[in-house]
Order: sequence, then C-alpha cells, then structure tokens
Amino acid sequence: MTNTQVTGLRRVAAGSALREQRRWQVGSLVRWAGITLVLLFFLTPILYLVATSLKRADEVFAGRFWPASPFWQNWPDAFNTIDLTLLMRNSVLVSGLSALLTLSIAVPASYAMVRYGTGGKPLYSIVLGSYIAPPVVALLPMFYLLKRIDGIDTHWGLALIHGLASVPIAIWLLDSFVRSIPADMEEAAQIDGAGQIETLVRIVLPLMSPGIAATAIICLILSYNELLFALVMTYQPATQTLPVGIALFQGDRLVNYGQMAAASLAGVLPIYVLALVFQRFLLGDRTQGALK
Repeated sequence: MTNTQVTGLRRVAAGSALREQRRWQVGSLVRWAGITLVLLFFLTPILYLVATSLKRADEVFAGRFWPASPFWQNWPDAFNTIDLTLLMRNSVLVSGLSALLTLSIAVPASYAMVRYGTGGKPLYSIVLGSYIAPPVVALLPMFYLLKRIDGIDTHWGLALIHGLASVPIAIWLLDSFVRSIPADMEEAAQIDGAGQIETLVRIVLPLMSPGIAATAIICLILSYNELLFALVMTYQPATQTLPVGIALFQGDRLVNYGQMAAASLAGVLPIYVLALVFQRFLLGDRTQGALK
C-alpha cells in the first residue's frame, strides 16, 4: 500500500471520527435541552409559588413574576394566622392512617382478583367504576354513616373515608404488579407446603414492594391534598387538615396570596419527606424474600 493510499485512509478515518463526534455532541445537546425543558415544566410552578410567598399584595395583583424586594413577613404571618404546624401534623396522621387502610384492603383484594379471579370481571368493573363518580355524590351518605359510628370530627373517621375512597385506584395500580410476578414461584412455594396466606406474605409481598411503595405514595398524596371530605367531616382546628387551613386565608373581600403561598410551600415539606422515605422501596430488590 502506497503512502498516498495510507494518507487517504487516515483522512477518511479522521473524517468519520469527526462526524461521529459531531453526532454525539448534537445528541448530547438535544438530550440536555429535553431535560432542561422537563425540569422547567415541573419547577416553574414551584418557583412561582416561592415568588408569590415573597410578594406584597399589590405586587401579586400587578402580575410580576418576581418581587422587586422580598417581603419575608408573609412567612411568620402565615404561621401566626393559623396553627400551621398542627394542621400539617393532622394531615400527616390522617394520610398515613388512610394509606395503611387502603393497602391492607387493596393488596389482598388485587391479589385475589388477579390470581384466583375473585368476582370475575364484574367485580373489577364495579370497583373501578365507583371511582368515576364525583366525590360529592358520596358526601351526604358518608356523613350520616360516619355520624352513626361517632366518627365525625375525628382523625380516624376522616382517615376511614380517605382510605376507603382510595381503594379503587390502589387496586388499579397494583393489578399490573401482581400480573408481573411469575406464578411459578407461588406454585413452587405451595408445593413446599406454603399456604395461600404464607405465599402472599413470603413471596408476593416482597416482589410487590416497589408497587406497594408507589401506591402508598399516591394514596398519601391523595389523602394529604383532599379538601371536600375534610371540610365537611371536621369542624375544630384540632382535627382539621392542611387544605382546610389554607382555605382560611381566603376572606370575604381579600385573599392573602402571599401567606397562602407560604403555607402551601411549608405544607409540601412533610409529604415530600414521606415520599423520599418510600422512594427507597421503589428501587428495592424484587426477588428479596423469595423461597428457593
């Protein structure tokens, strides 16, 4: 091979490497642009809430995104106007109890419906269909039923309502996780002498832990943000939840947007911490606890 040919091959190789590098750079730029747009989409409402919590009333109505000078007084005023700490504690307690109740019903129910066909398709359709109706339809019956068991204006009464209301969505979420579990593992456990309950506890639950964690986070958020039932079923500040307390910032003629934004940001923190706690289970080993 002559020197001219070698030089030509080197030029072709260099040109190919340069084009490959440019394609990689363009692809990397596109990926980072996409990530930036997604972050902006999700972070812009939070940034706007932060900006609103630092605005005076006139700046809120002026429509400016960021205040000319931060008005920090909204934060202490928000905690002084309502007992924000108590409201957040009530919301965490109610949402935690309701999520436990939802999972205790939805996990065995979804397993029985998928593995054993309990109730058939009609039961699955009825369970999901109950979630389609607007919550206000069940408001009056739930109120009188809760009143009969002395659950009005109590934490456990509101948690009972929230927990039962979240069962349909929890069953729908857990359905795909149950179907993803190989039935051979359950059959092997039953051959070794494990009963249905033991199989559920020792085989199915460890494999479903990511799905259970994801469902728990969603149920927590649904209960934490719920306003309608909390507004009707609770009367005293000792039992009211955060959404009810935030609604108190709205007066007859004036809405304290700055204080409301500050209270909303403070209220996000507990549910964010709970979500982080459950998040580690989302990445857990799905085969942990399986029988050999």
